[in-house]
Amino acid sequence: MTRGEHGISREDISANALKVMYRLNGAGFESYLVGGCVRDILMGHEPKDFDVVTNATPEQIKGLFRNCRLIGRRFRLAHIVFGREIIEVATFRGHHQESDEDENLPKGKAIAKRDAHGQLVRDNVFGTIEEDAERRDFTFNAMYYSVADFTVKDFANGLAAIEKREVELIGDPETRYREDPVRMLRAVRFAVKLGMRIEAKTAAPIKSLANLLQNIPPARLFEETLKLFLSGKGEETFLMLHEYGLIEPLFPQLTPFLKDESSREMQFVRRVLANTDERINNDQRVTPAFLYAALLWYPVEEESQRLQSESGLNAHDAFNIASGEVISRQTQRIMIPKRFSTVVRDIWILQQRLPKRFGRRAFQLLTHPKFRAGYDFLLARGQIEGGDLLELAQWWTHFQHADNGKQKGMLNALRKSEGGAKGAPRKRKRKPAKRGPDA
Repeated sequence: MTRGEHGISREDISANALKVMYRLNGAGFESYLVGGCVRDILMGHEPKDFDVVTNATPEQIKGLFRNCRLIGRRFRLAHIVFGREIIEVATFRGHHQESDEDENLPKGKAIAKRDAHGQLVRDNVFGTIEEDAERRDFTFNAMYYSVADFTVKDFANGLAAIEKREVELIGDPETRYREDPVRMLRAVRFAVKLGMRIEAKTAAPIKSLANLLQNIPPARLFEETLKLFLSGKGEETFLMLHEYGLIEPLFPQLTPFLKDESSREMQFVRRVLANTDERINNDQRVTPAFLYAALLWYPVEEESQRLQSESGLNAHDAFNIASGEVISRQTQRIMIPKRFSTVVRDIWILQQRLPKRFGRRAFQLLTHPKFRAGYDFLLARGQIEGGDLLELAQWWTHFQHADNGKQKGMLNALRKSEGGAKGAPRKRKRKPAKRGPDA
């Protein structure tokens, strides 16, 4: 497509991405903008980032840019760093060599490797732009913009997919999902993000292959879940993941609670995701810890109750043990960095502490560094479960915004409603008598 046919202007493109392409072209290499940035501009959206593809190898790219660092094991990439903006540059990918022992393979040429499930575990295979287009995942991501002649190459009818509003895989869907099971998550993410539907052939194998996500490294799945749930459309994404059976391999402990669409557990997760979407769309801060606390709350409650009934533990000990076990099991599927798992536990512990408001406890809780997160979590629970929990959340709503005199009045009223007395005074422990030097 010529400039007149596609309408992409250099004004739509990051100045740093243009610099990268101009320098690559000036050094005698081909370079193109590719993927989501081209798709988004054609759809009238503002791209979040700009990816460049070239026939230069990673080492050749590094030789052209002092501000370049090479990353990646499965496939080597170059990151060109301009302050806070990073332009990712990849070398054209080629087709896979099915055998490590192919006699016709040139000596020293890197080849791909697959595991027993068909998943790619090494992918440093370089090729031509045509081969690179065939290796792209979805048809609308195989469009390439050249700053040399201002054309767009559309190898897989991506523009037609945009017009039909369909997410469509390039190639055989089962093979492509086996190569990289995360493509199933990406299909859902793009469908929700772009307001599209997943094309029938692309959707067909997802439920039967969902268990392949268990083979993805937990650290990678953590990054993918952030993209899924912190996009501003987390609730809609969660529902589509549930529809395609993709929640179970990600959150196996949560899945049993989601069988009934109208269950309190499902309603609670939806409420938290809807609140998160609202905050993101209003440019307010969110933390993954709050989201993970919500997704794992009912498994923690159930595990705590089981420990109390089977092991005779008190509520406090059972809850602490349950918290550790649930997080440990979850990190086998999705790695939750300690900086977030610590906050998850803080939020949960506050659910045990917030009902205890007598004496100085209420004022001490207000100074807790995670009070606001704990309170917001309690409020979401109360809005779903109602009853005493909602009354407790409303009490804290008024208490935290009241002046000191009003707060004391609320505590006095609470004490009277709970029985009228402060309780029996504590007996002071007698200090042991000092013993003489000769004793």
